[in-house]
Amino acid sequence: MDKISKALRRLRPKEKTKIKILLEKILRGDFSHIDITKLKGRDDIYRVHQGSLRIIFYKNGETIRILTIERRTDITYAF
Repeated sequence: MDKISKALRRLRPKEKTKIKILLEKILRGDFSHIDITKLKGRDDIYRVHQGSLRIIFYKNGETIRILTIERRTDITYAF
């Protein structure tokens, strides 16, 4: 089982629904009405937040890859 599926299984049903909607928008490249921030020191890694949850993804041209889905903690952005 991959890391993203495992993270989704740990979410509450309401959170899971919201995150799945965000994931679909990100993977389609539809970034309207989404709070996206580029991570410092990187030109190709971004984060989207939904409450205390963070989706961190890689975007290079048309390529979009979800790196992780995590709750906000002190180590969330430690790559």
